[in-house]
Amino acid sequence: MDGFERRKERKKENIRQAAFDLFSVHGMQKVSIAEIAAKANVSPVSIYNYFGSKDELLRNMISVLLDKRLQEDTEVIESSLPFREKIELFISEKTKDLSELNPDFLKLLMSADPAIRQMAEDFTKNKFIPLMFKLIEKGKEEGYINHSISNQAILLYINMFREGKHSDTFLHDVEHSKQYFKELVTLFFFGILGKPAGK
Repeated sequence: MDGFERRKERKKENIRQAAFDLFSVHGMQKVSIAEIAAKANVSPVSIYNYFGSKDELLRNMISVLLDKRLQEDTEVIESSLPFREKIELFISEKTKDLSELNPDFLKLLMSADPAIRQMAEDFTKNKFIPLMFKLIEKGKEEGYINHSISNQAILLYINMFREGKHSDTFLHDVEHSKQYFKELVTLFFFGILGKPAGK
């Protein structure tokens, strides 16, 4: 990639980041191309040249975030970290951008834009779920997960904990959120009965 291409990619990334910052706070409908351009320090024409429209910019932004999430999750699964630490990273949602994006906003986007809904469904079915099954199988091999429990049930269990991190308790009780998270990890592995005796 030459200097021109690098500058172009940096400019596109600045536009995506500006759009992300504005959309996640104000919602898509209330943000104009002019506001995105001002925040990204580019001309509105540049946004139209690179992305075509605000809708296409949004779709591109979501696609890039999903790819980033997949890359980071893959790195965690393929790392030499102990299984428990891998699970902690998945529950905590390591990718900062996606974890900061309001889940209600994402649901609204998917309901309002069939292209984004299809993108999210394809990502989940063809990339995210197979990756998570790989992690779950690793946990079974290492003795952390009961072999009699289906991969689908374990995946649902992981998602329940991830969604819990978006609850009002985590969002508003910052002082105790780290302690709550530690307790959630303990609950994940041992349930409310606690660690089995002699283990």
